[in-house]
Amino acid sequence: MTDLRTHAAEIADQFSDHLDVSADEVEERLESLVTEYRVPVDEARRSVVNSYLDEAGIERDELAGGSGGNEQTLLNDIDQDEQWVDVRAKVVELWEPRSESVAQVGLLGDDSGRMKFIAFTTSELPELEEGKSYALGNVVTDEYQGNFSVKLNRTTSITELDEEIEVGDDSTSVEGALVDIQSGSGLIKRCPEEGCTRVLQNGRCSEHGSVEGEFDLRIKAVVDDGDEVHEVIFNREMTEELTGIELDEAKQMAMDALDTTIVEEEMRGDLVGFYYRVTGPTLGRYVLANEVERLREPADAEELLIKARSM
Repeated sequence: MTDLRTHAAEIADQFSDHLDVSADEVEERLESLVTEYRVPVDEARRSVVNSYLDEAGIERDELAGGSGGNEQTLLNDIDQDEQWVDVRAKVVELWEPRSESVAQVGLLGDDSGRMKFIAFTTSELPELEEGKSYALGNVVTDEYQGNFSVKLNRTTSITELDEEIEVGDDSTSVEGALVDIQSGSGLIKRCPEEGCTRVLQNGRCSEHGSVEGEFDLRIKAVVDDGDEVHEVIFNREMTEELTGIELDEAKQMAMDALDTTIVEEEMRGDLVGFYYRVTGPTLGRYVLANEVERLREPADAEELLIKARSM
């Protein structure tokens, strides 16, 4: 069975309770997008699924994972978008949701590594507890810029396990000079749409268009260890810890200056050129900072940045 035929059969199966749609019809639509319009297969599948969701008048949460059952999957083996899988994992860490539409968000872990999960308020699921292990049936994978996560939905089954799932150590430790803070750092706005965390550019989300964003803090930093450079992302919690600037203070700074970039510049002046040890999981090309420690006196940041950009 070809890849397109496999995707078509899965999509037709998922919508079997909602629409009279055949695998042949789905395959024809996929074929048109892929061959005529040169759309990547994963994007074509997303487009077709979204069109059928609109046609059926249902939310993605109401879409079953398929009648054939799901594959038991290790987190680190997830490499496709919008796949329905079953996982057995431990809740490693819970984060504070940024939106009322999000019930829980955090990190799951199994012996292959760690992965972000999200559960929405509308799904009305029982809450997961940090440190406990669960069998999670019928979760759907999600991908954004090469980084994968799993979404719990109203069809997800949650069973607490008597055993404790061992979590593999996929952390990376980077030690070096922070030589640059990239654009898109400091005080930012994220898309408020359910399940979307994209950073707005000029008030627009790449998927949802013009929206009224929600403020957040982050730092996208470049750390040079002397041999290679590493891109490191500090989330709001780690940014506040590293800079001492909390979200409300950052918003006030921007309001006083009538310019949100003042926050990024303030952080740049305080951080660039100092040495740090950063530890956290690697997702795609980024190290996600879970721990950070300032080590020594500042280096010549300009010289290090020239070196980093030449690599």
